[in-house]
Formats: sequence, structure tokens, C-alpha cells
Amino acid sequence: MIEQSVVHKYLRKNKKFPHIWCPGCGHGVIMGSLLRAIDKMGVDRNNVAVISGIGCSSRTPTYLDFNTLHTTHGRALAFATGVKLARPDMLVIVVMGDGDAVGIGGNHFIHAARRNMDLKVVVYNNNIYGMTGGQASPTTPSGKKATTARYGNIERSFDICDLARSTGANYVARATSYHVKQLENYIYKSFNKKGFTVVEAVTHCPTTYGRLNSLKEPVAGMEFQKNNFIMKNLWDKLSDEEKQVKFPMGEFVDVDKEGFVTKYLNLIESVRQGD
Repeated sequence: MIEQSVVHKYLRKNKKFPHIWCPGCGHGVIMGSLLRAIDKMGVDRNNVAVISGIGCSSRTPTYLDFNTLHTTHGRALAFATGVKLARPDMLVIVVMGDGDAVGIGGNHFIHAARRNMDLKVVVYNNNIYGMTGGQASPTTPSGKKATTARYGNIERSFDICDLARSTGANYVARATSYHVKQLENYIYKSFNKKGFTVVEAVTHCPTTYGRLNSLKEPVAGMEFQKNNFIMKNLWDKLSDEEKQVKFPMGEFVDVDKEGFVTKYLNLIESVRQGD
């Protein structure tokens, strides 16, 4: 009951429910982790903005009682940048799916990280374009099926954490919708960091990805996460062959480089002082 009350406290009452997510989808688990992290922050809800693009995950702001924007596909980071520059005091959270973040929105992702823009990104990664028909996304694993890859995906998939790390994010972490406690802790830590932060929340899509890849039961998706995602320090010790079937999770980057907003505000003050 305590956990339930924390989540319900931040939901819009009598609006936009029942939610759009399919039975067994992991997105609700991620949203719950996000809300518990916000609650631990103790921040006034009027000082929180949650921004999304288009996709299954991007319905999240619709359900939350904060300042919210449901924007165009792949452009959530652009809108969020404007919000953060106009209101640098706000906690600006950006929720995106894998396609929204690094497919259609890939250019925005790269340059928001390069600028070290003070945005808190949570990527709901279900390895497919779930809402628009089950097309292969940039994170669909090689060999796995999608409606645009009926015989298996032949492309190499993006590693979202590697991309965020190489382009300059201050904090990068990964957990799954099975590993709820770790996910909540990483999201909470990312909210307390300055600069650009990314938490990849790996989840399961029983309706499109699952049906095409023999994981149509929600429990099967959770069991896959349980059995195949391990902490990075253990993953590092695996053989090259073992690393092909196991996936690392944990914290990959945790630094304190000066963020764009701090530099921007300092520049404004410098110009006002005539320096």
C-alpha cells in the first residue's frame, strides 16, 4: 500500500485511464520507478517537467501530474532544451523509446550529449517500434525478427549506453524492468547529477517483439531479463563467446563535467557585466 500510494500521488486523477499500454508491458514498471525517484527527490511537482516524443513510452507524460509536453516524433530533446534554457531551475526529464531516442531522434541525442545539456533522459528500450507496427528499431538485436525484418534483422544494433558515453554524457546507466530496485536507484542518481544523464531501461514488448521472437508471454520477457542481464563487473569477466548472449548493466559513466546551462548562465552574466 505504501508503494502504491507513492505512485498514485503523481498520477492525473480520472484522466487518460485506462492507459494505452498492452497487458504485460514493462513500461508501467519503468514509470513507477521514475515516480519513486522523483518522490525521493522531495521536489515540488510544479518544478518538474516531463517531456516525450511519440511512441509507447512517450505516453508517460499523459498520465503524470507535472508540467508535461507530448511532442513530435524524435524531437523531445529539442523541446526539452528550450524548456531547460527558459526555466533552468526546473528538473527536466525526457522519456523516449529506443526509436524515438536514437533512430528518428538520434541527431538530437548526439548533440544534447555533446553539449552536456542539463536534461535527465530515461530511454524505455523494448528493441522495436511497438506502437507503429513492430518495425525494426536501431536497437533490435541482430537476428531478431520485426515486421520489417521477417527473416531476422541483419543490421548491427546500437548500444545506447555506449553512444551516450562516447558523445559526452555526465552519467550513464542501464537496468531492466525486472531489476526494479537498481533501475530506481540509477534514475534517482541521474536526477541528482548536473549535465546530460541517460538511464537505459531495458523492457519487454510482448505484443510485437514478443510474438515475433517467441517471447509473447510477459513472464518470458521478464525471465529473459533476469537470466541474461548481469552487473558490469561480472560481465567483464566473461569470455567473448559468453558476452554474445549476456548483457551488462550498472553504471557506465559518472563524472561531473560542467553542464551547458551553467556555462550559458555564466555567459549571460559575463555579458551583462561587460566582460
